[in-house]
Amino acid sequence: MTNPHHTSSFVHKRSLCVSQLFRRTHRCSIRPFVGLYNTCLQVEDTSSTSQGNMKTFSLSVLLGLAAAVCCMPLLQDNMEEEQFAESYLKKFYNLTEETGPLLRGGVSPKTKKLMEMQKFFQLQITGTLDADTLDLMKRPRCGVPDVDIAQFSTFGNNLKWQTNTLTYRIENYTPDMSQAEVDYSIEKALQVWAKVTPLKFTRIYSGIADIMISFGSRDHGDFYPFDGPDGTLAHAFAPSSGIGGDAHFDEDEKFTFRSNTGYVLFMVAAHEFGHSLGLSHSDDPGALMYPHYSYGNPDTFILPRDDVKGIQSLYGGNEEPIAPGPTAPTTPDACDSTMVLDAVATLRGEMLFFKDRFLWRHSQQSSTPQQTLIANIWSSSRVWAFSGYDLQPNYPKTITSFGLPRTVKKVDAALYEPQSRKIFFFVGKNYYSYDDVRKTMDKGFPKRVDETFSGMTSQVTAALQHRGFTYLYSGPYMHEYSLRSGRLYRVLRNNYFLPCSNL
Repeated sequence: MTNPHHTSSFVHKRSLCVSQLFRRTHRCSIRPFVGLYNTCLQVEDTSSTSQGNMKTFSLSVLLGLAAAVCCMPLLQDNMEEEQFAESYLKKFYNLTEETGPLLRGGVSPKTKKLMEMQKFFQLQITGTLDADTLDLMKRPRCGVPDVDIAQFSTFGNNLKWQTNTLTYRIENYTPDMSQAEVDYSIEKALQVWAKVTPLKFTRIYSGIADIMISFGSRDHGDFYPFDGPDGTLAHAFAPSSGIGGDAHFDEDEKFTFRSNTGYVLFMVAAHEFGHSLGLSHSDDPGALMYPHYSYGNPDTFILPRDDVKGIQSLYGGNEEPIAPGPTAPTTPDACDSTMVLDAVATLRGEMLFFKDRFLWRHSQQSSTPQQTLIANIWSSSRVWAFSGYDLQPNYPKTITSFGLPRTVKKVDAALYEPQSRKIFFFVGKNYYSYDDVRKTMDKGFPKRVDETFSGMTSQVTAALQHRGFTYLYSGPYMHEYSLRSGRLYRVLRNNYFLPCSNL
């Protein structure tokens, strides 16, 4: 699969012209002319017949002008819809510029491609951009073309991997889900295909894998930019060297673990991996390889027969016992010394440790960590500010409201320094400094983390201040720094503060 689509987020609008003077439908209105209309009537009642005729003529011109202005949105909308449809057909149906002669029967290339698309999706074949066709074009979908297009024609030539043992690597993560949920969704999506074929998938954590998996937005390095929220959700490339087999997911989408409030990553990934293995789109609405997204539960999903036949035509069936699939993320263990915490914080003397959907609350008065679901306290991906357990006014806020660039989609960690009233936002190996007094971002940032915190060469995943020390977490370790001098004192396991009988 290789062509990231571009299903625009253009909103379909339709304006209708009014047939009665005081009637207004949708966006079409002549309200600005009503006052003038009343004035004309009043003057006509007090004027001579000739003057009355003149006013009547003025009214006719006025009504004509009103109708013309009223119809302008309709004309503009139609032009935008035509441009949107043309872009769609170019991306998914190989429509070329209409510079040549009409085809046989007087059919234009655009009409022919419309008919081809309507046939693929089992619509009424009209060759015109009707409401059903336009509505279907705007549905969330995969970015791979629906027909064989030049560089994508390999799908039709049964291009496949020459080995049944494939590797995959997750290059980065979406902030919409925990890493454990992403890992589970990706592995589960690959197992969909492994269950019915001899294919075996092995995860690697460095180097180049057969299937490189990444999240990105807009221009993300493969010359096929994404188009923002909705529209194209992801795209993947057919088996080959280089970028072949890779799968890219649009970070502007909201991906979920199981919830239908966004796009279930498992379903999107399972579809894209079909392309990574050599399958093209299916015109069967019930197939996983149908171009449009549909909701599915990763725990109960069964690969439809159409997809089974397609993948087995390339790799054959699975004659070996099916290995057990991945285990869904479970309750984290406070005594796990390799655990990577998602975030840490202090509130009213309590220390809070976040992992996946859970958090531990630990205070000096209790020797046992109290664990609960994060959603039972607060939820969402925005910035929340508390004084004790009281949410501060004007919160939650978006991360961009602090002055962070719009290119920053996720803050890895944040740290409030009460003496200087600075907020440090850690993004990758850099950090930003926000002045909470002036309510502006400090100049000269971002800076590299290791410029201020010596020894911290990895990405900061969580940050905490406690009893005069600053703690920066990275992977399974935390670095203890002096709050005043910035000197590194100790490197500890990141569950050091979690009361555990094994520690």
